[in-house]
Amino acid sequence: MIAISVRNVSKKFRLFASPRERLFETCHPFRKRYHREFLALNEVSIDIPKGRTIGIIGRNGSGKSTLLQIIAGIVQPTSGSVVVNGRVAALLELGAGFNPDFTGRDNVMLNGALLGIPRDEMIERMPHIQAFADIGEFFDQPVKTYSSGMFVRAAFAATIHVDPDVLIIDEALAVGDAKFQHKCYEHLSALRERGITILFVTHSMALITTYAQQAVLLDHGELVADGEPGLVVDKYHELLFGRNGSEQGLQSIAEKEVGKSMNCRALDMLDKSQRDDVCSVRRSYNRTETRFGNGEAKIVDYALQYDDVWDVVDVPFRSTLNIYVKVAFFGDVSAPAAGFCIKTVEGIYVYATNTIIMGRQIRPASSGDVWIFKFSFALTVSPGDYFFDLAVLEVDGTRGGCVLDVRRSIAHCVVSLERDRTFDGLVDLDPSFEVIEEQSRVRL
Repeated sequence: MIAISVRNVSKKFRLFASPRERLFETCHPFRKRYHREFLALNEVSIDIPKGRTIGIIGRNGSGKSTLLQIIAGIVQPTSGSVVVNGRVAALLELGAGFNPDFTGRDNVMLNGALLGIPRDEMIERMPHIQAFADIGEFFDQPVKTYSSGMFVRAAFAATIHVDPDVLIIDEALAVGDAKFQHKCYEHLSALRERGITILFVTHSMALITTYAQQAVLLDHGELVADGEPGLVVDKYHELLFGRNGSEQGLQSIAEKEVGKSMNCRALDMLDKSQRDDVCSVRRSYNRTETRFGNGEAKIVDYALQYDDVWDVVDVPFRSTLNIYVKVAFFGDVSAPAAGFCIKTVEGIYVYATNTIIMGRQIRPASSGDVWIFKFSFALTVSPGDYFFDLAVLEVDGTRGGCVLDVRRSIAHCVVSLERDRTFDGLVDLDPSFEVIEEQSRVRL
């Protein structure tokens, strides 16, 4: 059975440079046009089966929120049709649907009334809603006094306790604290087990691959991909960073044909006479990095490389990644050390090490030296976005050493999937498997 049927839906918005132009167009005797049209959705068609959990992804401005608003009945399409079978509960933009002057309890009652739920039934559900929101005495205070986290708690609790057939969530849980988010996702899993159709928009690819049974990718208002979450996420990464051309120009045609620009950058990386800090020219560089250290040594360049390709961002799953780190010493360091860390977008450490932990001793460095360190490892993490920390240290008897220069989240890497995965989760442990034959019973 189809829960939601979207057929050739398009949505145009009129954009005005100022409120004055809107007034001029309304009052102009000859209907002079002052606006320009923006096509938020263009001929989008999709069928969503009952009981499916659908994750909708795409770049900012791709039409994700507009599609959810049309499905929820908040916005009417310019053309096309949408058929929704069952009761819809939607948690869209922060603040939508709640009266700021009403208390949390009053807004919950109003939300139920709008969905056609009898007052007595809502009163019966109220203790469960209040317990799930867990905002204490603020539940009976005006919503305008709430923090964003408290608002989401109350709104989400109200939305999921009205027995919807279709639940729509648009990034609303992103403002909740970690414990509340965990409780929400546990409840969403329970709703999925009960056969509730769930649509949610998120920028977290981990949520897509973990919770979604199907993924939809929109770009510039058009449906780009629809299907298995892992494959759609890979298509999304291809749009952002992939080989077919993107905003950042990764794997450009010229580089693919001759690789000269990459080789030039590689030579710059390996040139020890170059002491200037040029990390910012690397394609994987993250300008929002954080940095600290005593300055006796500084990381002045780095590069990510696999096979014969240098200065990469998009790295195939299970390939061997080489991280080159160029360090300039501005003081004598008797026992230098180096380290790196790979972590998820959410900041979860996947792996971290340094040469101290590895038991590798490095000879003393003198002021004026320029060294290049190299780490190599098989990239067996789940496809997605990752960030690297790079560090140069001095051995001082601790596991972390004395920090000379640490550059946190300096590099952004996208692990892409070019074949089917044989695992789910964050890391491929590559386990072995065997069947142990049952031993014949010994007769007594």
